[in-house]
Amino acid sequence: MARNITDMAVPMIIAQLINVLYNITDRFFIGRIGGGQSLSLTGVGIVFPIINIITAFTNLFGMGGAPLCSIARGRKDDEAAERIIGSSFFMLVITALILTFIGVVFQNPLLRLFGASSETFPYAKEYFSVYIWGTAAAVIGLGMNNFINCQGFGKVGMVSIAAGAVINVILDPLLIFVLDLGVRGAAIATVVAQLVSAVWVLHFLTGRRALLLLRKEHIRWQPAVLLQTVQMGFANFVMAFTNGITQFAYNRALMNLGGDVFVGAMTVISSVREMVIMPVHGITAGSQPVLGYNYGAQKLDRVKKGIAFTTGVCIVYTAVVWGVLFLFPQAAILLFTDDPKLLEVGVDMLHIYFWGFCLMALQFSGQATFTALGKAKYAIFFSLFRKVVLVIPLIWLLPRYMGVSGVFWSEPISNLIGGGACFATMLWMVKKKL
Repeated sequence: MARNITDMAVPMIIAQLINVLYNITDRFFIGRIGGGQSLSLTGVGIVFPIINIITAFTNLFGMGGAPLCSIARGRKDDEAAERIIGSSFFMLVITALILTFIGVVFQNPLLRLFGASSETFPYAKEYFSVYIWGTAAAVIGLGMNNFINCQGFGKVGMVSIAAGAVINVILDPLLIFVLDLGVRGAAIATVVAQLVSAVWVLHFLTGRRALLLLRKEHIRWQPAVLLQTVQMGFANFVMAFTNGITQFAYNRALMNLGGDVFVGAMTVISSVREMVIMPVHGITAGSQPVLGYNYGAQKLDRVKKGIAFTTGVCIVYTAVVWGVLFLFPQAAILLFTDDPKLLEVGVDMLHIYFWGFCLMALQFSGQATFTALGKAKYAIFFSLFRKVVLVIPLIWLLPRYMGVSGVFWSEPISNLIGGGACFATMLWMVKKKL
């Protein structure tokens, strides 16, 4: 059982690693821009909640359509599968156009709303004013890549992400430092990388190698297909959207309580979290098809062993990460910035934010098990419960008694309560069903 989960998890961890590399490259190089480092990093950090919300809509149609496509393909109904691909592409394009329009027209009030101060606003605008024009490439590349993976071309899908990541890594230092474009250079590098990925994905889906093609006649409004797609993709939409809203709440609270340097510290800490959480995503994602298959085959002892293995590995890994970050917090922050102010604030806040990090593994293990056993509504509920019911109210409540550090304490407290409730409910459900 452990071997099956590991075999599934390793390629997913590699894909997650590439995706994380893609996401944090800009922050890595922007943190090294000379003069006003903390302001530039903070300004770009203001934009990331908006990017998460854009990603949520990408998940809605991309991750929603791909499972439907797989089901239709399994029924040997290639015509229906290709209609689903066309419908998802149509909705991704429409969504991208709407989001681009909103971002361009309401750019200034959006950045102010998400926490940009008079000092960080120029950096946030410099990045966002370029990035928003690449929304279509980002949405199409990421969303349609799911339809490559669902046809069994996992390596091709990985290459599409890797190509963008490599281009981003090459262009970032060239544009930021050599051509002296600063934050704008980072945004240009990201947009070019996303455009290359989108072109690669569309070339494959309209070429000879694909089993199912993106055909012009299917790119249209299809209400029946759209309804099914939204139902399938809603869980992933909620998780990404609430991530964006939570980051927004963090930025607003920190801007009011501590100012730009604390928003910059949160940007760095979030970047560290993205890196260290990647193996947990891979293990839990790899466990889902294995648990689901054995549950469907009524091999219930194997399901129990799979849950125990997944939970154990995640807890041990996150406990080790907690220990490393507790002992070497400065080294983690130096990956993104050597700004003295951010180092001073970041070390203390990182200790708080990652306190009891192993408790977070309970949330991920519980949600993965719910999804694998066909109980996705529980996964959605506990995602909303931890982020919306716990984190956001705690962000505003705790500072009344603990000052600005209370904002950072909201994370470990929500992991304890939310993760514990999710895992306990999962165990109760598993005992009942198995």
